[in-house]
Amino acid sequence: MAARSRPTANGVSVNLVYTPLEYRERGYATACVAKLSQHLLDSGFSFCTLFANLANPVSNHIYEKIGYRPVCDFAEWRFAESA
Repeated sequence: MAARSRPTANGVSVNLVYTPLEYRERGYATACVAKLSQHLLDSGFSFCTLFANLANPVSNHIYEKIGYRPVCDFAEWRFAESA
């Protein structure tokens, strides 16, 4: 399964990509993300993005296979409220 989110005037993100354990290694995630990405582009978006863990070779292989490429890294910082 996969979903779309964060649409802007030109682009949209693909997220919530998940395949249950018993259905993995059958190409379902590759087909799902590829079809969803193409549908979004055909719907008028200029580009699709997604966030992926660069340390996960399985998901990265899938995304690169269908045309995605790493663009940048990011970090999230959370600060505790001061007492």
